[in-house]
Amino acid sequence: MEQIRFDGKVVIVTGAGTGLGREYALEFAGRGASVVVNDLGVARDGTGSTHSAADAVVDEIAQRGGKAVANYDSVATPEGGRSIVKTALDAFGAVDVLVNNAGFLRDKSFTKMTIEEWDAVTGVHLRGAFCVTQPTLTVMRERGYGRIIVTASTAGVFGNFGQSNYGAAKMGLVGLMNVLKLEGAKYNVHINAIAPNAYSRMTEDLIPKELAPKLQAKFNVPMVVYLCSEECRENGSIFTMGAGWYAKTAVVCAPGACLGDGSRAIPAEEVRENFAKITDMTEARPLGSALDVFGLMGPLLS
Repeated sequence: MEQIRFDGKVVIVTGAGTGLGREYALEFAGRGASVVVNDLGVARDGTGSTHSAADAVVDEIAQRGGKAVANYDSVATPEGGRSIVKTALDAFGAVDVLVNNAGFLRDKSFTKMTIEEWDAVTGVHLRGAFCVTQPTLTVMRERGYGRIIVTASTAGVFGNFGQSNYGAAKMGLVGLMNVLKLEGAKYNVHINAIAPNAYSRMTEDLIPKELAPKLQAKFNVPMVVYLCSEECRENGSIFTMGAGWYAKTAVVCAPGACLGDGSRAIPAEEVRENFAKITDMTEARPLGSALDVFGLMGPLLS
């Protein structure tokens, strides 16, 4: 097979000091990319800070003959996001790929969760993706090229007990992707979401330890590499994966039922009588944008 290469490309990976981010950074560098290794060096719950994590990955890339620079800014502030992008521009003159990977957990059942725990997690995952992606997209639009990854989660797409803050942030990233796929398309900037599964520092309390040998971080890397390649035309999709299993995942809409004539009142009892048809998912399909909903309303709008 012809190898996917990133020679001449500049890749930013946030949260690249450990776990999945480290694997992404090493792989991109090994395929010829110049890599910005961003990591604030926090603990699993987002506390503390150290430069050692990012520095270790940069050193490892250099020892393998690759090119990389470290960045220690927080993704959760506009200043941090701009600084991360500036690091790429100052060191390598461009930004071609962004992998939004940074994050941490503060799990707790919803009724026991504090606003500080909510804000901390949504801040790093959702706000963080905004703060880094906005300046990145500005550069990519000017260059007429870019590939962006946001890291969603099955906790957001499907739900997971005790992760309301994390799940909300991760599903928010799907919403961000759905908008940016439209805004970036004419500039040849494609964005996709991944929902990776791996045994790591962040998931060691969630995944049984006996699955660790199979749920290695490295098995999530091939999909990210392909989605970020110039040849990949996919835009606006979610991919769930783990242990070598990969699947496109979608939010879909059923054909539904048109009630009334677009003017008369519709009683709740009529919804009750048609509920089986309304909830029939047999021919459900993904929609390209919010405007496609109007097509399903069909005769009611004609």
